[in-house]
Amino acid sequence: MRNALIMGAAGRDFHNFNTYFRKNTEIKVVAFTATQIPNIEGRKYPKELAGELYPEGIDIYPESELFELIEKFDIQDVYFSYSDVSYSYIMNKAADVNKGRSNFVLLGSEETMIKSTKPVVSVCAVRTGCGKSQTTRKVGAILQEMGYRVAAIRHPMPYGDLVKQKVQKFETVADLKKHNCTIEEMEEYEPHIEKGIIVFAGVDYEAILIEAEQVADIILWDGGNNDSPFYKPDLEIVVVDPHRPGHELSYYPGEVNFKRADVIVINKIDTADLNNILTIRENIRNHNPEAVVVDAASPVFVNQSEKIRGKRVLVIEDGPTLTHGEMKYGAGIMAAYKYGAAELIDPRPFAVGSIADTFVKYPEIGPLLPAMGYDSQQMQDLEATIHKVEADLVIIATPIDLGRIVQFKKPTVRVTYELDEIGTPNLKEILYKKFNK
Repeated sequence: MRNALIMGAAGRDFHNFNTYFRKNTEIKVVAFTATQIPNIEGRKYPKELAGELYPEGIDIYPESELFELIEKFDIQDVYFSYSDVSYSYIMNKAADVNKGRSNFVLLGSEETMIKSTKPVVSVCAVRTGCGKSQTTRKVGAILQEMGYRVAAIRHPMPYGDLVKQKVQKFETVADLKKHNCTIEEMEEYEPHIEKGIIVFAGVDYEAILIEAEQVADIILWDGGNNDSPFYKPDLEIVVVDPHRPGHELSYYPGEVNFKRADVIVINKIDTADLNNILTIRENIRNHNPEAVVVDAASPVFVNQSEKIRGKRVLVIEDGPTLTHGEMKYGAGIMAAYKYGAAELIDPRPFAVGSIADTFVKYPEIGPLLPAMGYDSQQMQDLEATIHKVEADLVIIATPIDLGRIVQFKKPTVRVTYELDEIGTPNLKEILYKKFNK
């Protein structure tokens, strides 16, 4: 039996274990490592989920201890199992592992894909922050219009009690509070719920699929970061971002999605440089010429936009997009410039606790505030930071109404955005051709 370690971030790593390792009598997983997400190391993948081969469960360690763990447990194979990393990053990890006697392993996409009894439409991306969420919402609305019952299954974000989070079902906004959802979870689940789509998520995606198949005619896989689908898709839609041309070929596993895609959505065309758009079109022609290409924009909508003009503003954007997504601006910054803000107030001098730590870890974020909220303490730190910032107005550009979670003492405006397709082909035509009854 070979000793293995799984490098992860509380998502793909658990899925890979469940589908490839849990019943594998030839490989023993002796440890997980964790990164990207705060406070997930120092826990255990519980015996209730790990299966009968692991009666004690499996310990989760910080990734910083990787090489000590390789020696301690005599690791032969290290399986890399998280997403949205550059090739220089992942190959540096591979070189570090290979400098000893351990193998560095990437499982193939279909090795861990589960086959559904229902049709599956997947929506993934080549980077975090491409516009996958609004694309998924658009796809869900079209399928509902076609008369289908749709269940959205979201890429995992299990940062709490893993046993309790084995299978989660969200039908109402009240369910978000019931399951103690983080801001990141609410941002992804709430927009679907508001459209009447039941959302499933959790840890065990085979058990989740069985539950979802009971209530849906079509499964909508709502991907996370730039990870690949957990289920075998019947239609694979992938979103690319012309604000980051070339990333579709230089980040893992986004390039896998890019080359597998049946449909490629070039989003943000309205705000991107023409040469960047042409770069992506050329990359599609060279690497996935059979894909159907949909042009799209993500226009911003602001309630009471006149409040912005002449104001000193604090802009709050989606957290993951700014951190491991590496975007330096989003819809909030665009709205601030469009509607005449006098000044962007840099929140970094006012940051407290874990928010200050986030700026240290991701110094490239710049003068805007990521809506970090992986646990209750981080939500408190976010609120405290907002209160300290010396601004006239707060521009909230998160996918949910942050005012339900955080108390604001300053005036606010909210920015929303939806997918707006340009010309043809469009998603409606594609979905009707593929799934029309």
